[in-house]
Amino acid sequence: MSRFLVFVLLLSFTVSSFAQDSISKKTYNIKRTTTPPKIDGVLDDEVWKNADIATDFIQFRPAIGNTLPEDQKTTVKMTYDDDAIYVSAYLRDKPENIMRQFTSRDNFGINDFFIIAINPNNDGQNDTYFVVFPNGNQADAIANPSVGEDYSWNAVWENAVTMVDDGWIAEVKIPYRALRFTNQKEPTWGIQFHRQFRKTRKQYTWNAFDPTKGYIGLYAGELKGLRDIQPPTRLIFYPFTSAVVRTRDGETTDEYNFGMDVKYGITENFTLDATLVPDFSQAGFDNLQLNLGPFEQTFSEQRQFFTEGVDLFNKGDLFFSRRIGNSPSGSVDTASNEEVVDFPDEVKLINAVKVSGRTKNGLGIGFFNAITEKTKATIRNNDTGEFREEVVEPLTNYNIMVVDQQFNKNSSISLINTNVTRNGSGFRDANVTALVANLVNKKNTVSIDTQLKTSNRNLTTGTETGLSSFFAIRKISGKFRYSFDHSFANTKYDINDLGLNFRNNFNNFGIDASYQIFEPTEKLNNFRVNGWVNYRRLYDPNVYTGANFGINVFGVLKKSLMAFGGNVNFAPGKQFDYFEPRDFDNRRFFINENRLNLNSFISSDYNKTFAVDANINFSTFLEKDQGYTRYRFRFSPRVRINDKFIVSYDSSLNVENNRRGYANNSNDLDGEIIFGQRDQIILVNSISANYNFNSLNSLNLTFRNYWTTVDYDDTPYFLRENGRLTQSQSTFEDLGLGNSNVNFSTWNLDLNYTWQFAPGSFLTALYRNQIFNQTEASTDTYFDSLNRLFDEPIDHTVSLRLVYFIDYNNVKNIFKRKKRAANISS
Repeated sequence: MSRFLVFVLLLSFTVSSFAQDSISKKTYNIKRTTTPPKIDGVLDDEVWKNADIATDFIQFRPAIGNTLPEDQKTTVKMTYDDDAIYVSAYLRDKPENIMRQFTSRDNFGINDFFIIAINPNNDGQNDTYFVVFPNGNQADAIANPSVGEDYSWNAVWENAVTMVDDGWIAEVKIPYRALRFTNQKEPTWGIQFHRQFRKTRKQYTWNAFDPTKGYIGLYAGELKGLRDIQPPTRLIFYPFTSAVVRTRDGETTDEYNFGMDVKYGITENFTLDATLVPDFSQAGFDNLQLNLGPFEQTFSEQRQFFTEGVDLFNKGDLFFSRRIGNSPSGSVDTASNEEVVDFPDEVKLINAVKVSGRTKNGLGIGFFNAITEKTKATIRNNDTGEFREEVVEPLTNYNIMVVDQQFNKNSSISLINTNVTRNGSGFRDANVTALVANLVNKKNTVSIDTQLKTSNRNLTTGTETGLSSFFAIRKISGKFRYSFDHSFANTKYDINDLGLNFRNNFNNFGIDASYQIFEPTEKLNNFRVNGWVNYRRLYDPNVYTGANFGINVFGVLKKSLMAFGGNVNFAPGKQFDYFEPRDFDNRRFFINENRLNLNSFISSDYNKTFAVDANINFSTFLEKDQGYTRYRFRFSPRVRINDKFIVSYDSSLNVENNRRGYANNSNDLDGEIIFGQRDQIILVNSISANYNFNSLNSLNLTFRNYWTTVDYDDTPYFLRENGRLTQSQSTFEDLGLGNSNVNFSTWNLDLNYTWQFAPGSFLTALYRNQIFNQTEASTDTYFDSLNRLFDEPIDHTVSLRLVYFIDYNNVKNIFKRKKRAANISS
């Protein structure tokens, strides 16, 4: 309770003193048209002749304050009608200097670009980006200080581009359905235009942006002249159908899906998104790897519904969407004569809904709900041959509620609640609540981030309540910046039913400082150096666990545009690891000392036909009788064959010797925690190839092969109460312990063709194959392991998916036109 009172008092004091400082803003006066322009990239429409001009762009990167020369002058014009905002941009440049690589949607590639940033609330925090590239490709995003730029958000809008002798021309139509705004007589919107010259990496905005302080959204100009525009009925349907054929080891299965996603504007500012019959058959593959550590292995979200428009739900870091549809939470109880013959590795999603939006006054509200079906495992009685089923995941409801109030154009306070309810007894329920504040002072020079979270889990043994907090104060302006942070969690804090926290029971402190340049020097376009000191303790018992300090350097050369950097991190003295022993009840720990980590990298200019990334990493313990070393090498060349075809290859090698750690399969000796000394090799090869026929048709190849071996010495180590290891006089085999040696490999290949055959409508064909193998043959070479891998059955998948975009307003207008035509003819 005392922590909560301190939090509230600090919050109240801070909010009262934080207000927004004034920023100079340009104004664009837009005029209504009754004859909208044809979106063809040719600026011969009558409406463009009398439209106001936005020009005089100002540089913010790598230098600040420069204006564009006449041969790179940018002129932007706007108009509007009852249906949309229209924008034209004449972007002058020498044709040979314009970078234009065909890419898939939302992929910037090696391109110049032009961004239209619109903020109907004019609040400095909630921008909508519409990005156009010289090749005609599109990208779009929502942007705010909390999530940055979220390009998983997608809208349907039109653009056309033409190349001319002195540059390129973009013409854009942004329907009102792509924006969220209230019904106002004469609103003032925020507007910003942003241009990049990829060849030199120079970037300019229409309204001047000072990168030394403040979020870029604060520096938008103002759009005036809009009158009597009505938010449309936002009702969009995405009906889809898919066919999937899978083959494994001579057995073939097929699957046919029909369903629909719906977007509906409940009010002018709030939207409902629903996936009525979920279909994730073409979600990307996970990058599996061998996990020897004490924490779970996690993967990024690949399902579009859970990546698009979830910025509100990510407040407080309580939502990890891979929990929904993940492996069952329950386990199976078997008798001595029973065995599990089928344990599902995932739970089927029945449906999911999210509602989100923000009012003119900055109040954001989000509601998320998903339901997964009851899932059962199958058990066989080996004596009778009979089968029975046992529920391993009941019907489950996942729910999130968020209320987020923004103010002063740079700050916000949020209340978030997540809830997981599992139907039936014997399964846990969970509830987590967080109060989060992100505060910035009126000069945009200091920020305070605070979080207070509580978790409640209803277990069969009772209710567990946990607490976590975070506080950070930062100087966020100027060349020299610094911060202090504190993070805390007690032993009962657990959000893993719908969130993700790898560990609890900590009381940590950190100090960071950095120096960076905002103007190029004679040799550098960009340069930053930062350092850190971290001090860590357990909450219970209140003991020291470790500390580290380090420094990182990053820079970009001016002439070659090659990026380079490196870092050093050192953990001095004894470090107490309470997780590697896997004995959390007894608080057992393992000691290592003086860990040193060195890392360096280079990344050459991607504008060139051939470019390369390279990285070298070295780690060791400066400890007596400890011969541990680790070397990591990464080499990633890429070839841009032409503006349509690019191929990249990535190879990384990790060689670790004499690492002492928990022996995963050998801890079956009563009263002892068994460690082993192991050597591990990890080799990962991946290829990515993209061929874009044009801005609407693309062919993409993704390949990854992961291989690792773990080879333990013959004799184990016993972990003692003082955290030290004692080597056994007997071998693993003599003690009757399991074999922890591993040879683990995976193979994944995706080949897909995507065709956008109409606005917002896609046809995607996918071929996928994947192989997995795990043995104890830890001394096999890579090629021996590859041969063994191909002895395993291969999973082949072929799928075809069609999604069609239907806007209710378009359908309504078709019927209106038909009715009007019928009336005229009669």
